[in-house]
Amino acid sequence: MSSDRACMLCGIIQTTNEFGREGCPNCQGVFEQAGVSAMECTSPSFEGMVGMSKPTKSWVAKWLSVNQGIPGIYAIKVDGRLPPEVVELLPHYKPRDGSQIE
Repeated sequence: MSSDRACMLCGIIQTTNEFGREGCPNCQGVFEQAGVSAMECTSPSFEGMVGMSKPTKSWVAKWLSVNQGIPGIYAIKVDGRLPPEVVELLPHYKPRDGSQIE
């Protein structure tokens, strides 16, 4: 059984221990502002993975809306819903679970 999880906000994939120790390297400030833990904002259920070494130059990173994130492995789709406290802070939030129709 995998201990990998994906952030429901940015999609970065890390181990459960990494999220527990360090939080999300891209989104931790938002989670702290909302008063929630990184573990509440991650999911063990995700689909697809893409590795990015230069997110600022990647069209895939732009498509996934992570072109301002750190290099790493990102999930294409992440199942789950962010806590309402986080969503309220993000006026342009798009769920990563595919539930939003564009």
